[in-house]
Amino acid sequence: QVLLVESGGGLVQAGGSLRLSCITSGRTLSTYHMGWFRQYPGKEREFVAAISRDGFPTSYADDVKGRFTISRDTGAFTLYLQMDSLKPEDTALYYCAAGVKFPFLAKETLFWGRGTQVTVSS
Repeated sequence: QVLLVESGGGLVQAGGSLRLSCITSGRTLSTYHMGWFRQYPGKEREFVAAISRDGFPTSYADDVKGRFTISRDTGAFTLYLQMDSLKPEDTALYYCAAGVKFPFLAKETLFWGRGTQVTVSS
């Protein structure tokens, strides 16, 4: 019923940029609030950013404010995460997520993508 497929991860130098994409099924973007989470090996999955099903407002974790931007293109059924000024500590597996609360925690997520790896070198 809800399919989320991430792409756009890769290797980038510190200070560089990447744009992650999440292709969604049907009217997912207008039905659920959407978010991005990330997970380090052996750590809990943590909140990065969220966008309301209305397209606004948006919400960000403190350590990514001013650097990351969440957006969507409903016509293309796609959610985006533009990541600028990347730091080595941004290295993680990034997941696309859907929920009914805004914003929402990992434990409140209803649907997950399988993730895309982001690696930032020094």
